[in-house]
Amino acid sequence: MKKVTLNEMDEKIVAVVGMGMVTALGNNISHTWQRLLLGETGISLQQPFPELPKLPLATVTPRPTSPLVLLEQALEMALADAGYKTPLENCGVVIGSSRSQQGLWEKWAAGNYLEREFPWLSSLPQMLAIEVAKKLGVTGLVSSPNAACATSHWAIAQAVEWLQTQKCQRVILGAVESCISPLNIAGFAKLGALAKTKASPFDKQREGMVLGEGAAVLVLELQPIAHFRQSKTYGRILGFGLSNDAYHRTALDPDYQTAATAIKNCLQRSQIATEQVSFIHTHGTGTRLNDQREANLIKAVFPNHTFIISTKGATGHTLGASGMLGTVFSLLTLQQQILPPCVGLEKPEYNLNFVREAQTASLETALCLSFGFGGQNAVIAFGN
Repeated sequence: MKKVTLNEMDEKIVAVVGMGMVTALGNNISHTWQRLLLGETGISLQQPFPELPKLPLATVTPRPTSPLVLLEQALEMALADAGYKTPLENCGVVIGSSRSQQGLWEKWAAGNYLEREFPWLSSLPQMLAIEVAKKLGVTGLVSSPNAACATSHWAIAQAVEWLQTQKCQRVILGAVESCISPLNIAGFAKLGALAKTKASPFDKQREGMVLGEGAAVLVLELQPIAHFRQSKTYGRILGFGLSNDAYHRTALDPDYQTAATAIKNCLQRSQIATEQVSFIHTHGTGTRLNDQREANLIKAVFPNHTFIISTKGATGHTLGASGMLGTVFSLLTLQQQILPPCVGLEKPEYNLNFVREAQTASLETALCLSFGFGGQNAVIAFGN
């Protein structure tokens, strides 16, 4: 392929030319999207570990799945969707995960592995990205960011910077989480963050978050490359904004000014105004404090008519992968001009323009919000 430079085209627009996704709602994008539009959920009461009580969980299969298995499934779909064949030249790989292979370490700690049998090297956090690079024959840039529940958006920001600074001409970008393990369940239970029956973000009777697993992979190209290849595109990544509260290890700063700064920086980079944002894909965990802070932030920054969507009532909270799932949903919403409903929302506590049923609308731009432990705020803007 002829090498196309930014100087030839004078563009820094990043296009999404391929996508793949696996969630508790479905084993591909089409199935997941259709179920989401119907207001269905992938959450059910389960007891994968006999020593722990039944809880609402969102699993892809009846038992928790390996993150590498989920990642490979989403990767295969995304490559086929983009029409890519390996090996890939002038390509970067960014694969994020908050928990990575933690489940393997828990099994080892519980005595399920003999010391000589434990695959410790392949279980290191960076190995998910390394495995993808190896599979694709990528010899360029490889990264494995971890920023708690903001991991996906940090990964997107890194991929965009690589492309716009000409470090590579395409990026395989993904995030995966297989976080349903005894330690994760016990940890979030100790924080009092887990729901007992379902996920209901922004609802008056919301109980807390529901752990979920899933993976999503995107193929990014500079728009000149996409034009040169005559690629179909799902949309454009317009910009990003990142900040940190510097407040607490787990709690978000109730004064949402640093989160507002992330939004402001994202809008400035994207060259759009608050009133031009068609809809917001919220972080919407379903916990009392996160939803309250996020709702107050949105009310303070955006007009009342801005559409608000939330998808964790359908997929569960996939932690570090949640932003990548939200990115896929945001791009599909823009592409198809259909807003999905806020699954699980029955009685909104906040006066926001929540989407209660799937509906068509004229949509041009979107924001996807993510907030993580340590006060990490991340915002991505998309355009059609």
